[in-house]
Amino acid sequence: MRKPTILVVDDNPLNIGVVVDHLEGQDYEVLVALGGLEALERVRYVTPDLILLDVMMPDLDGFETCRRLKANPETCDVPVIFMTA
Repeated sequence: MRKPTILVVDDNPLNIGVVVDHLEGQDYEVLVALGGLEALERVRYVTPDLILLDVMMPDLDGFETCRRLKANPETCDVPVIFMTA
């Protein structure tokens, strides 16, 4: 059986580390993107089951990233949970 895939999007490596440490021990496939633009690139190749998305990022904020994800037929149904520090 395939592990559920979670995409973690955050520009802060420390925050990513905390989230990834918790998720990997729970039998998830975890992908990481260091910003909104990288996240949009990643979902071109893999459609995650869930996206954990930081709000404040320098390249493309979480709200605009989410708008673009929801406008894409491939990712419009993927649940997004916003994170903020």
